[in-house]
Amino acid sequence: MAYLDLTDMAGNAAALPQLLMPREETRLSALEWQVVAIAQRDRLSSLEAPGRLSIALGILFGGDRGNPRLADPKLEALRRIAVIAWHRGFRVPQSEIQRFHEAGYTPGQLETLLTSIGRGRAALNQGNHHEHAYAH
Repeated sequence: MAYLDLTDMAGNAAALPQLLMPREETRLSALEWQVVAIAQRDRLSSLEAPGRLSIALGILFGGDRGNPRLADPKLEALRRIAVIAWHRGFRVPQSEIQRFHEAGYTPGQLETLLTSIGRGRAALNQGNHHEHAYAH
């Protein structure tokens, strides 16, 4: 029977097999995917703080939608980057990527998010091309 002594390798993480190394999280939870889906309808202006005039008009006349910002800072970082990705694709400002990572998300989760939104944008664009083709 073979015996592998791991005590000598305990101080050297590079010597451990890849299977024993912790993997970077790449998945998002169901709640996080809901935030991404809702962010598709948010405008880029939802990322800015509303001005005094906007607040006053909202109080006087109401609005079609309340403040889309989320109370949970981690989910708000996700919403912000998702809104930008839905509107601009992969052109996400470095400051938003940094905010996303500071909120606790991994580079793998960013890649998963941007890939998914990229596919969604492509599907929407494909659908728009078909609609326009039949309209003429």
